Amino acid sequence: MYVIKERFFDVGDDFDVTDDHGRKVLHVDGKVLSLRDKLVIEDPSGNEVASVHRKLISLRPAYQIEIGGEEAGEVKKKLFTPFREKFTIDVPGPDDLTMSGDLFDHEFTVERGGREVASVSKRWLSIRDSYAVNIADGENHLLILCAVLALELAMQREKKEDDRD
Repeated sequence: MYVIKERFFDVGDDFDVTDDHGRKVLHVDGKVLSLRDKLVIEDPSGNEVASVHRKLISLRPAYQIEIGGEEAGEVKKKLFTPFREKFTIDVPGPDDLTMSGDLFDHEFTVERGGREVASVSKRWLSIRDSYAVNIADGENHLLILCAVLALELAMQREKKEDDRD
């Protein structure tokens, strides 16, 4: 299980993703004031392992995930999903993932082909303003964590745009 501080952009641009024992697993260097809303994800030694950035040319919110310098996926909001928000994680090949549930309140699942591969929840933690990401064995943990962070970027951007209206 991983722990992410909720609404990390309100506190600062950099933060750590920890395990359920509080040990740093990843460091996230946020460049949210950049044009592309970019996050650089580093291992505990400071080596870049992944990045997430907003795609500038897209009909709907879309965020590119790169792992090891290679395109690993794209997180996109689905256009027509009545009653609940839904994002897809479009990965190379046929194994796309879907994030659905109460995305804004961090109570949702990640599924592939109708099978749950990860879940996100605030209920598992007593730590205020944090949420947990539980990922099934055999899944690409870094890809799913990057997708959750991309979703956080998308929700934060949407909230800012709603506040301007």
